[in-house]
Amino acid sequence: MMYHSLNGKIIAVESTYIVLECGGVGFLVYTPNPYVFEVGETRFIYAYQHIREDEMSLFGFKTKEEKELFLKLIGVKGLGPKMALPILATGSISGIVDAIDRENILYLKKFPKIGDKLARQIVLDLKGKLAIDTEMVSEGKEDTTRELSEVLRGLGYKDKDFRSVLGRVDQSLPIEEQVKDALKLLLRG
Repeated sequence: MMYHSLNGKIIAVESTYIVLECGGVGFLVYTPNPYVFEVGETRFIYAYQHIREDEMSLFGFKTKEEKELFLKLIGVKGLGPKMALPILATGSISGIVDAIDRENILYLKKFPKIGDKLARQIVLDLKGKLAIDTEMVSEGKEDTTRELSEVLRGLGYKDKDFRSVLGRVDQSLPIEEQVKDALKLLLRG
């Protein structure tokens, strides 16, 4: 059985995974940054099921682009799913793709368990194969960031007040949900 996506209520958030309840079943889902999710919220996530002889794991992603990059990364010889997650957690999609295309080995080596040899293998296997995905991600992100900024300005907030909040809002959500999340973050200080 393979999963494309899951939609359910988040019942737990831990350091490396979330538990997503779908139809009364709690799925343990490893995700790049579990803390972008909140217990009690209902979320749609893109899923990938990884099966080996001794293990079956489920991985979840907020966006289709994040999942696609993950799948390309785990296709690199020597790079498994548990090594790919920290790359996605600590780097932006466009930053990762740019580093690969520019053969920036030092950037890639900053990720946990990625040494010189594996960083070079990532570049060898993926250089030039990810550019289209990055353009889609950056264009879509700019549009939603611009729209959210305009709404917050309309509510009386100044750019300097909300600039730090923009990167912490899930841009795959509808604009109404993004505004709610941004306002929560602004009220927390």
